Amino acid sequence: MIKLEQLVPRPLKDRLSARPSDIWNTTLTLEPGNIVKIKAPSGSGKTTLIHIIYKLRQDYDGSVYFDERPLPAIVENELAIVRQTQMAVVFQDLRLFPNLTARENIDLKRILQTPLYDAEKIDEMAERLGVKHILEQQAGICSYGEQQRIAIIRSLIQPFSWLIMDEPFSHLDNNNTRLAASLIAEECKKRGAGLLVTDLDEDSNFDYTHRYQL
Repeated sequence: MIKLEQLVPRPLKDRLSARPSDIWNTTLTLEPGNIVKIKAPSGSGKTTLIHIIYKLRQDYDGSVYFDERPLPAIVENELAIVRQTQMAVVFQDLRLFPNLTARENIDLKRILQTPLYDAEKIDEMAERLGVKHILEQQAGICSYGEQQRIAIIRSLIQPFSWLIMDEPFSHLDNNNTRLAASLIAEECKKRGAGLLVTDLDEDSNFDYTHRYQL
């Protein structure tokens, strides 16, 4: 469960107080298995929200809970385990290691804890998303669309109870978006996991249980 109570990032406080939001300055509970879309115009704090939930930022007022525990109470060592086993993320800027191959970027995430999948699963997922041919290339020389698909596979190869994605399809065409969304939905359903997707516009990529405006 992810719960937000009267959350608002301090740097955006004055700007956000002037307009309605389903997220900021309210109480919202995201239950396991929910498929949640957050539509957010540029500058409304979409990436900031992802960073707060992932505990990369603490410059906010209000409270965030993960599995009924206040996020600040989850200390460094435990936070690492949460990120490795319960909360997978695709950042807007992807955060791949450019000098490692695409395969190495994915496999680093796969082996952090007891692996959920064998190494062969990387090839299977890459084949489905049309990027198997670039697995041995350095990530930094892959196109941005290829890098997005590598980042998606990296998030899916690890265990998670929540998958959080910030504009995950921004550089994919309709067909590649459809292929990626199908794989994501399949993995979330298999695990009974929640899915949180932020984007600029409406979409029908998933059977959303909730849609919110940031």
